[in-house]
This record gives sequence, C-alpha cells and structure tokens, in this order.
Amino acid sequence: MLSTDSLDFLDDLKANNNRDWFLANKKRYDIFKKDYHHLVTSFLDAMKPLDPSLELLEIKNCTFRINRDIRFSKDKSPYKSHIGVWLSSGTKGNNRAGYYVHIERGASFIAGGLYAPVPDDLKKVRKEIAFFHEDLESIIENKVFKKEFGTFSRNDKSCLKNPPRGYDKDHPAVELLKLKSFEVLQKFDVTEITQKDFVSKMSKKLILLKPLNEFMNRALTAEEEF
Repeated sequence: MLSTDSLDFLDDLKANNNRDWFLANKKRYDIFKKDYHHLVTSFLDAMKPLDPSLELLEIKNCTFRINRDIRFSKDKSPYKSHIGVWLSSGTKGNNRAGYYVHIERGASFIAGGLYAPVPDDLKKVRKEIAFFHEDLESIIENKVFKKEFGTFSRNDKSCLKNPPRGYDKDHPAVELLKLKSFEVLQKFDVTEITQKDFVSKMSKKLILLKPLNEFMNRALTAEEEF
C-alpha cells in the first residue's frame, strides 16, 4: 500500500511542477520516496515466489527517477507526477517482457507483456508467433486472462494495417503478426493503493500475465538456427 500523504504529494507536485516548489518540499519528497520504495519491496516480496525469473531483482531495478527527460519533449515540466513499478528479468540494454504498476490519479493501471519492442526484437517476436501462434493464442484466449485483461491494445501506433513484410495475408495469425506492441492492461482506481491488501490483490492479477511474459521472453532469447 501507499499512504494518502504520498498521493497528496503527487497531486501537489502535478499542480506545482517546478524546481522552486520541489526544493521547498524536499522533506515531503524524501518521505514519499521511502514510501515508494516500501511499496516496491512489498511487490518484490509478493512476486518473487510466484515468478523465479524475478529472484535477483532489487529496488533499484524496479523504480524510476522522478526527474523527467525533457530534452526532446514539448512539455518542459521537470518532474513526473506519477510513479511506476517495473518487475522484469531484463537488464540495461537487454529488453524483456515484465509486469508494470502505474500509479496516477485518474490513470492508474497494471500491465504486462512487451511494450513497443525495437525492430530487431519485434522481428524475433513475429518469428515466434509465425511458428508457434497456437501457444500465444491459448494464453490470450484463456477465460481468466480475458476476463482480467481483455486483449492486446490495437491502434494506429500499435498495429499495422497490412501484414508485415515477409508474411502472407492468409497466415492464420496475421492479426497478431500485424501488432507492433504486445501489452495488456487493467485499470484501477488510485484510492485502491491505500488499502492494506493492495499488493496481494494486484499480485494475484499480475501473475496471470506470467505465461504471456514467458512467451515474449522465449522469443527474445531463442538462439538463431543455422
């Protein structure tokens, strides 16, 4: 769980997103940061027994800096007014599927899968789907999975209009092959995060994404056949 004081800090930061306000409220930030790290620790404690691939993760692997990268952004607000928890076996420069918790008033959600992979990784995933689409279909068509997370997001940014180069329009998994991103999500109200059972409740939902993450990571780590 996260304290109401931490949510209030995020709300106030969003309304006063400037360096002067942040420095004047540094003590509040320090308390918020400890609360944030405690939440991450709780998720690690809950998820590691359920997914052994997370065993080596530490807090530093799962948190995000509050400073925004504004170099290429029109929005020059210096700080993030949301927090995220990212649980994945990936390492720096080594993208992997994983579990994500996003906390933001009016836009909180849990998610999993592989978000917007780089071209080389996308080719690997499509190759895996082309040969083993039945495996992926059995995961995303599972009744419990569909009830909690629906299906992959499809929009102009995440999906091609036509089959990718090298794949036939009549391929049985052509709609999956058109995807450029492979994530699913479930929204929740930010007030849920102050409840004592928040972490256990969300962990039970997140672990339903384990087969999806394993399929994606299998594609990314498969050795090339010669």
